[in-house]
Amino acid sequence: MPWNDRTKRRLKLRELDIFLAVVETGAMGKAADRLHMTQPAVSKAIADLEHTFGVRLVDRSRQGAEPTLFGRTLLKRGVAIFDELKQSVKDIDFLADPTSGELHIGCTETITAGLVSAAIDRLDQEHSNLAFHLVLADAATLHFHFLRERKCELVIARMLAPTPEPDMDAELLFYERHFIATKPPNKWLKRRKIALAEISDGPWIFSLLEGEPGTPLFEAFRANGLDFPRAKVLSNSLNLRNSLLSTGRYLTLVPGSVLRFVPDHLLLKVLPIELPRAQLPIAIVTLKNRTLSPAAQLFIDCVRTLAKPLA
Repeated sequence: MPWNDRTKRRLKLRELDIFLAVVETGAMGKAADRLHMTQPAVSKAIADLEHTFGVRLVDRSRQGAEPTLFGRTLLKRGVAIFDELKQSVKDIDFLADPTSGELHIGCTETITAGLVSAAIDRLDQEHSNLAFHLVLADAATLHFHFLRERKCELVIARMLAPTPEPDMDAELLFYERHFIATKPPNKWLKRRKIALAEISDGPWIFSLLEGEPGTPLFEAFRANGLDFPRAKVLSNSLNLRNSLLSTGRYLTLVPGSVLRFVPDHLLLKVLPIELPRAQLPIAIVTLKNRTLSPAAQLFIDCVRTLAKPLA
């Protein structure tokens, strides 16, 4: 189908919006309910859109509606079209009031607890009308799901490979270090020197990835001829970790970026045990050819400044 004046006249944003709703809900009726339309009106809009493109975009059945190969192609571009329009509206609002805006950020929980929280606090003091929406997930989900589907403008997380995906840009901020930490009144805080073998029986709190080969603590135990300790608690929840650490009984691993920005009242104390330096790159990741909002640019500039001492 050629892109010409006739096609541009026939292609309507409203029909494209209805198509996206049908794909997202998986049914004409559900899309009609979401859009406050009748089902025949939704069906007609899809039929008109298919007539415009000259191909079938949706397979209809009793089980619902599924996008065809052509439909999946349009879906990918359609999401990008509406995302750019939303960004245009945000940019216009920002030009009208440079202190306002709305930013969707994807990050892991540990990065949120430290660096991202510090950046939000600083920007909020300078631009009180800025609003921040955070999506928390593991690094792979953030990259391949939330960023690609434009549910967030940028991701701050560890890089999954030495180079970013072909459709992404990555700006390295720092290499994360880890430390063994606890909270008072843990008995090990009274010691100036501690051998790794002495604390091998914990009790330990680990996240799901901290016990994997190649992580700093795993390599430290292996270098000392020790088996990796069994986790008493295995969880990615920082709230759970902080609550249990407050008893003064548990040991855990804490990223250096969290230690730098953590509030004083959490009282995290590092034990005098040197761990190997792991090449764990933390980066700002964005989609190529996606225009970032002014709020995103402000946030990135702030994060760069805060992350310099960690580099």
